Amino acid sequence: MIEGKISVKAAISGGRREVHRIWMDKSLEDRDSWYIRKIAEEKGIPVELVRRSVITEKAEGKTHGGILAEVSARRYDSLADCLKAEIPFAAVLEGVEDPFNLGYVMRTLYSAGCTGLLVKERDWSMAEKTILRSSAGAFDLMNVVMSDDLCRDVRELRNHGLTCYAAMRRDAVVYDQADYRKPVILMIGGEMRGLSSGLLREADRNIYIPYANDFRNALNAAGAAAVLAFEVFRQRREG
Repeated sequence: MIEGKISVKAAISGGRREVHRIWMDKSLEDRDSWYIRKIAEEKGIPVELVRRSVITEKAEGKTHGGILAEVSARRYDSLADCLKAEIPFAAVLEGVEDPFNLGYVMRTLYSAGCTGLLVKERDWSMAEKTILRSSAGAFDLMNVVMSDDLCRDVRELRNHGLTCYAAMRRDAVVYDQADYRKPVILMIGGEMRGLSSGLLREADRNIYIPYANDFRNALNAAGAAAVLAFEVFRQRREG
């Protein structure tokens, strides 16, 4: 079960999972609710209009907003999917295991135009609902690759002409001095361990985010992703 209009709308629109059935508060009359009903009808997804109490009984949380959906697990994407954009912008995330943080990073990357996120393969099935919700639906809308070998997949992307930048302070340039107008990979590690030595060896250049003071601790992955990804967007927007 997934809960809330944003999650349900993303699940239907993303096309990366089967949506088996939707339950909706019959009193809902807002634009999102009408849109969900419309596209559900187009896709042949049953929608049951019921009392709010019926939904509350089925839901695990209290923030369902009057809508639930029964869905399949998410289907993940391939490296080829990440390369379909005219100017690919891939990201690699390592060491982030909290589903809320993973969702926050996905929300940021997708809104900045990332065409594919690579994460280490693991079973996220029990956390998909949390990731979908914390990402504001981006989890189902963006390309996400579950990689059993991040170093190999980064090499493959580089073989397709992508330049790889690692968020690492050692031997680095300030992040806004790098050129992101070309096809790029951003590699970001968790704040506890950073990026592994294997991934760092795959980088063409290290980049860092300067601070306004002598604070020595790393930004969390979501904060770093926001700074770096929107610099990619800024440069590409300005041409």
